[in-house]
Amino acid sequence: MLTDDLPRDWWKRAVVYQVYPRSFADSDGDGVGDLRGVISRLDHLQRLGVDVLWLGPVYRSPQDDNGYDISDYQDVDPLFGTLADLDELLARAHDRGIRVVMDLVVNHTSDEHPWFVDSRSSRDSARRDWYVWRPPRPGTVGGEPGAEPTNWGSVFSGSAWEWDEATGDYYLHLFSRKQPDLNWQNPEVREAVYAMMRWWLDRGVDGFRMDVINLIDKPDELVDAEVGLGDLWGQGFPMIANGARVHDHLREMHEQVFADHPRAFLTVGEMPGVTAERAALFTDPARREVDMVFQFEHVDLGSGPGGKFDRVPSGMPHLRESLMRWQTALAETGWNSLYWNNHDQPRAVSRFGDDDPAWRERSAKTLGTVLHTLRGTPYVYQGEELGMTNAPVSGREDLRDIEALNYLDEMTAAGSSFEDLLPGIRAVGRDNARTPVQWTAGRHAGFTTGEPWIAVNPDHVEINAEAQVGVEGSVFEHYRRLVALRHDDPVVSHGSITPLAMDHPSLWAFEREHEGVRLRTLAAFTREPVPVPAELLAGWRQATVVLATSDEAGRSLLEDGVLPGWESVVLRLAS
Repeated sequence: MLTDDLPRDWWKRAVVYQVYPRSFADSDGDGVGDLRGVISRLDHLQRLGVDVLWLGPVYRSPQDDNGYDISDYQDVDPLFGTLADLDELLARAHDRGIRVVMDLVVNHTSDEHPWFVDSRSSRDSARRDWYVWRPPRPGTVGGEPGAEPTNWGSVFSGSAWEWDEATGDYYLHLFSRKQPDLNWQNPEVREAVYAMMRWWLDRGVDGFRMDVINLIDKPDELVDAEVGLGDLWGQGFPMIANGARVHDHLREMHEQVFADHPRAFLTVGEMPGVTAERAALFTDPARREVDMVFQFEHVDLGSGPGGKFDRVPSGMPHLRESLMRWQTALAETGWNSLYWNNHDQPRAVSRFGDDDPAWRERSAKTLGTVLHTLRGTPYVYQGEELGMTNAPVSGREDLRDIEALNYLDEMTAAGSSFEDLLPGIRAVGRDNARTPVQWTAGRHAGFTTGEPWIAVNPDHVEINAEAQVGVEGSVFEHYRRLVALRHDDPVVSHGSITPLAMDHPSLWAFEREHEGVRLRTLAAFTREPVPVPAELLAGWRQATVVLATSDEAGRSLLEDGVLPGWESVVLRLAS
């Protein structure tokens, strides 16, 4: 059972598990995951030991962007179930001591939301100013190429402006054309959002993950942006991300929604383009904005001049430098969210580890070891605890994601071939994370009795929960031990952090310290055995092996000073 007799920073020793409802578990055989499916698998989360379930959008939605285009913030889409199902999920999760955090998507709504339907009905609508409307560029004809108010491109390809013939204006959509951006300068918009948030908290929700929340403050003057090499549109994103008024809006949100709420809650802001210095402001407890942020720097590594699908080489040293810089930047003030993957990112073991069958389990466990012993709150994306891998993609018919499909359409129209674009989509396409969770080796991996909305990864025959839960040495059991370590040892949740051996080409090492207890994490990011520099083991040969990816790894490290390939060890010394 839950208790609210907790310190305000209770989330420092918590682990969050993200559920992407569409792909988690299907209870009714229609091929789409749903709330009753989530309820049916709560024992899996309890066995893993997580503290918080982050539930992806289940609101009413036309599903243009898989639920991130919301048409009713206070109802459940029939695709996923009913409000009664959601209430039952909250109750059953709380019975197991698991809090539930909902996605908060308030940079934009669906174009089918009543607010926008009203806004576009007339220039005189009382809600006209609830969204960002602009007339055509001077001297142009609305709806014609080049008449858009600015040259900004959408995240999902094409212009960020959509012509509305009925009222003779364009509306801004940083994402899909069916996701018009709200105007957060309008106080009525803000109050409507806060009222909705209070309604969910009163219903039993335990906080929010705030989708692209640092994009809500649009500049007063919207002007053309620089067009990058190879780009078709201007890069308006730098003009929008982290606007000065975002801090005001988040402080106001805290005052209006959270300040006097009696229950423990969690707030995390997804913030593409945020810097470590700015994140320290957002997460400074004294400023009362958000508890932590999702930053994108480490998952944007390898993006070339043409964007995320234009891949350029980027190895472990770049990844280590990025994350360790964030560790030290927020060491005194602020807090990190720790994640390798989520619904928008490819599978961790395929991207940062080694998904060759001979190395997959070792590298999956080592990625978990590093992430869960850093300073911050770890997030486990569904299937990560099993070592799930990227999905095979051979043709357009394998894809479901609007981002990848729009990119293909735009780039092939500009002269690129599908074969040239495919490697980037295979590497970082969002569909990689959205294949169904692999529960069993059976038909459709035990996800559904029907035909799944997206194909199950064929490797579910080897990689599935049934083959791992309770099996010593499995990826799942290693993750379960990592979760328990954060709960049981204050040095993991509250200790300081010191990066080590930052110039080593294949060893990731750091130390945590708290009240005389020291932990040292050593991890090999290569198939080859890694001789550990002698200075890293000086005084540690008699240390306790708290956790290792294998017994062999612990023995090899302490006896021979060598980490086997893709293995990791956590050592403990107490004064």
